[in-house]
Amino acid sequence: MPCARPQSLPMLFTLAISCIIALLVALRQTRRRVYPFPLLPGPRPLPFLGNALQLDTKRPWLTYTAWGKTYGKIFRSRILGIDMIIINSETIAQELREKRSANYSTRPILRTSELAGLAFNSVMLPYGETLRQHRKLYHQVLSAEVSISYHEIYSRHANELVIDLLGVTRDSLQQHTEAYSGSLIMTVTYGHLANEGSFLSRAHEILDIAKQIVSPEKAAMFTAFPFLEKLPLWCFGGAFALMGRCRELCQRLLNEPFNEVKAQIADGIASRSLVADFLSQAHDDTDEEIMKAVALIGYMAGMETTASVLQAFLLAMVLHPDVQSRARAEIDQAVGHDSMPCLDDRASLPYLDAILREVLRWNPPAPLGVAHATSNDDVYDGHFIPKGTIVMVNQWALSRDEDIFPDASRFDPSRHLTVDGKLKNPFVNHFAFGHGRRICPGRWFAENSLWTAFATILAVLRIDHAKDSNGDKIEVKPEFTTGVVIHPEPFHFSFEVVNTTREAHIRAMMNSK
Repeated sequence: MPCARPQSLPMLFTLAISCIIALLVALRQTRRRVYPFPLLPGPRPLPFLGNALQLDTKRPWLTYTAWGKTYGKIFRSRILGIDMIIINSETIAQELREKRSANYSTRPILRTSELAGLAFNSVMLPYGETLRQHRKLYHQVLSAEVSISYHEIYSRHANELVIDLLGVTRDSLQQHTEAYSGSLIMTVTYGHLANEGSFLSRAHEILDIAKQIVSPEKAAMFTAFPFLEKLPLWCFGGAFALMGRCRELCQRLLNEPFNEVKAQIADGIASRSLVADFLSQAHDDTDEEIMKAVALIGYMAGMETTASVLQAFLLAMVLHPDVQSRARAEIDQAVGHDSMPCLDDRASLPYLDAILREVLRWNPPAPLGVAHATSNDDVYDGHFIPKGTIVMVNQWALSRDEDIFPDASRFDPSRHLTVDGKLKNPFVNHFAFGHGRRICPGRWFAENSLWTAFATILAVLRIDHAKDSNGDKIEVKPEFTTGVVIHPEPFHFSFEVVNTTREAHIRAMMNSK
C-alpha cells in the first residue's frame, strides 16, 4: 500500500486534533449539573453520544413511541449533549404548548438550517417581533375568513387535478399532487408566474435538502460542537455541498418570483396576490425582505405537506374501497348524481370530513411536528425542564394512542363520528397542525383545499388496485418515506371514471376558461 502523500498529513493532523477537542467537549457536557427537581426519566445515555446510537435516525418517531411505553408519555432523551423532551400525549401537549405557551413557543437554534441559508424560514424563527410580522402577513391570505373565500380557486384546481389523475402513472403521482398544492398556494401568494414549473422544481430541491439536514437529531452535532463547521469540507462528504446548493437556491427563489411580480405590476398584468397587494403599498427594504420570506416559505410549506396528505388519501382509498364507496354515496345523496360538490355542501358531508381527519391521523405528514424550545426553566409533574431544552410532540405516538384511537393501526373514518353521524371535534384542533402560538397559520387553507380535492376526486373517480399483465390485482403495501415530512412510497393504482356527467361538466368548465 503506498504511503500517504506529505500534503495529506496536515489534514490528518487537523482531523486528529478535532477529534480530541470533540472528546473534551463531550466530557465537559456529560458532567452532572445540580437541579432543584429531578429530571424526567428516559433511556440511559451512553458516554459522549447520549442516546444517539439507540435511535432510529431515519424514523426517530418510532423509537420515541417505543420509549414512551417504558418511560412514560413525557420523557427525556439526550443526543451529543443536547437535551430533548419528547411528548407522546395530546393531554400533555395541550398543557405545555397551549396553557404554558409563553414558555414553549420559541424554536431551537439549528445551526444546519443557518448554514443552508434557511434562517429566514418562518417555521424556525425564534418567538419575537419578526415572527409576529410573518404571521400577520400569513393571516392576510390564510385566515379562516379569507380561506373560505377561495372556494372557486379550490374547485378549479381540483377539477384540473381530476383530469390529470386519469393520465397519471405510478411514478408521476407525487409530481401531480405537488402541482395541485403548489399551484394553489402560488395563486394566493404570487399570483400567476411564467416559470411556475421551474419554480416548483427548485422549491422541491430545497425541501429535499432541508429534509436531510434540519431535524434536531441531525443538527445536534453542529449544535454540540460548533467548531465542526470550521473544518475542511472533505470531512463531511457532500453535506456542506448540499448546504451551499441550498443557499444558492434560496437566494434565487427569494428574489426571482418577487421580482417577476414587480415586473407584472409595471406592465399592468399582475393578478391579485399577497405579494402584489404588498407591492402596491408603501414599504421599506426591511419589510420587503420579510415579504419575500413569507411568500417563499408559505409556498414551500403548503406545497409539501398538502401533497403528502393528498397522496396518503389516495393510498388509503386503494386499500379501503368500502370507505370511498360510502363517501361517494354520501356525495350523491347530498348534491345529486349530476352536480359537483363544493365547500357550500360541506355541512351535509360529515363522512368526507371524517375521512380527512382520519388520513391526517393515520399518516401524520410531519410525524415529529416541528421542535419547540423552552424560554425559561419549568417544572412539570415534579420534574425539572431546563431552559433551552428542545421539546417535541411525537405526532406519530399521538396518532397511535390506543386510549383515544382504539385499534389505532386500522384506517377507520367512523372513529371521528358520533353515533348519530356528526363530527366529534373541530377540525382545526387536529394535532397535525401543531399546538399553541406556533400552530400552523395555513391550517384553514390546507383544510379547505384538501377537502375540495377529496370531494372532487371521489365524485368523479373510483380509485382501485392496478392489474398486472394477467389481469390479476397488484397488491399494495403501505410504506412511507423518511424525513421531516413523509410521503407514501410509490404504489400501484388505477383511476376509473364512475360519473361521466360530472366528468363532462369538469371538462366543459376547463375548456371555457
